[in-house]
Amino acid sequence: MVASSRGATVVTPGTDASLEALLVAARAAAAQAYATRSGVHVGAAVLSARGRVYAGCNVENAAFPLGNCAEPSAIAAGVLAEGPGFRIAEVAVWAELRGKAFAISPCGGCRQRISELAVSPAVLVHFPWPGSELRSVTLGELLPFAFRMDGTADREPAA
Repeated sequence: MVASSRGATVVTPGTDASLEALLVAARAAAAQAYATRSGVHVGAAVLSARGRVYAGCNVENAAFPLGNCAEPSAIAAGVLAEGPGFRIAEVAVWAELRGKAFAISPCGGCRQRISELAVSPAVLVHFPWPGSELRSVTLGELLPFAFRMDGTADREPAA
């Protein structure tokens, strides 16, 4: 469901409308990427618990470790807009190489970043994957044993 609140579009997580809004934002962000080294243009969009979509793109650098993935760029936009109470309700990542979809999922560091701000391990994460146009999994499936500073776990390991 998409609703309007004080002029801003509010999207309900886990709906066709949320997936559409996230993919549109992620694809638009990918088009803006600064990918002069790899040529892989990545865009990410996060849906906040408040129903707002925030996007970011990858920014590469000659000193590769100093570059930035799209996911933390989108997360930073959300935190800037909503403050430290910002929480992630859904995520989409889109990547292209030479104008064609490129199969990619969030890297380990980005999975951890998403996990720390996610409303739950049930948060959906969408990304392009070989053999299908889009893969959708829960954060718990993507990062089953997320690191927690307080020693807690999202769930028990499977037996």
